[in-house]
Amino acid sequence: MNNHSDLLIIGAGILGLSHAYAAAKRGLKVKVFERSSTPLGASVRNFGQALVTGQPPGTMLELARESRDIWAQWAQLAGLQLKRDGSYLFARNEAEEHLLEAFCAGRAQEHGYHVELLQGAAMNDLYGGQFRHHRAALHGLDDQQVYSREAIPALISYLSRELKVEFHFSTLVWDIEPGQLHSTAGRFRGEQIIVCSGHDYQTLLSEHIGRLNPQICHLQMLRARSEVDLNLQHALLTGLSCVHYGAFADLPEAALVQAQILRDAPHLHANGIHLLISPTPYGELIIGDSHHYGSDPSPFNDEQVDNWMIELAEQTLGCKIQVLERWQGVYGSRGPGPFSFLRAAPGVSVALMHTGVGMSVGPAMAEQNITALWGEAA
Repeated sequence: MNNHSDLLIIGAGILGLSHAYAAAKRGLKVKVFERSSTPLGASVRNFGQALVTGQPPGTMLELARESRDIWAQWAQLAGLQLKRDGSYLFARNEAEEHLLEAFCAGRAQEHGYHVELLQGAAMNDLYGGQFRHHRAALHGLDDQQVYSREAIPALISYLSRELKVEFHFSTLVWDIEPGQLHSTAGRFRGEQIIVCSGHDYQTLLSEHIGRLNPQICHLQMLRARSEVDLNLQHALLTGLSCVHYGAFADLPEAALVQAQILRDAPHLHANGIHLLISPTPYGELIIGDSHHYGSDPSPFNDEQVDNWMIELAEQTLGCKIQVLERWQGVYGSRGPGPFSFLRAAPGVSVALMHTGVGMSVGPAMAEQNITALWGEAA
């Protein structure tokens, strides 16, 4: 049996790493176990968007704001690239523009969202007029983004090098019990064990996780290059996202946007398509996404869904794109709330996200969980 640790974490995605950081900075001895040689799940397949603007008022908004500060710490400590220019959510038609106006006049002021609405000349001047075909743009000033494929490894390197977190990659944990876990690398002891298993609901604590009735979301994603050199520095969204994100979805004006989507583009609703675009550090664009839910994600992509997303991206950008890469995103979804932290047994917990906003709220969620177990950091 290997040496005793304060905390054993299963999973090196954003939730696992966030819990490792929150614990290790308190001086706790932490080990992290990951079944693959490097993280391959939702945390590296995503847009890298840490959105504050889209989060609904209440717990999720507060977690996103706190996570924003943690990402800033990581950028400084781990040397990862963090874009802090915010996002632009484009209103493509009158209904979407009215929704953004209502949001800015009401909820944004009431709950302190850090936003500004660009219309008229300000809209026409954006990126040299590249986006003048849109009616308005909501600038989410607090929104951030990273290139996940590089940010996650950079965070792992920092945790290992500076905070002495011990990582065990290519290691499958096949059983846990209070005080110890059993893995392909041997048996390890720990005061606390936290399972951050993403959308794997069957390997560990399946009985406890199964009671939540979670589902899995499968997304289609693209990496592309635009034919025009946009030098894009902001994440881009459209009014389609307003019926998906809680900051907007329950506003009365959102019903008109939803009705227009169902009337004019029912295929977008049927496939859960709401356009997101993130620039990479290399002048490329990550584009998506669609949403299909079930107990097991299909391994097969629908080319028509990709074509619809490409069409939306080209309409939004005002130029053609060349697709460089395609992949499937996948994450755990549709649990009893946006996230769960369950105490399965004494000293054994599971942390799960039930939405695709782990990058946005996961760092602060982990800080709260570690605080609940060990108290405030010194």
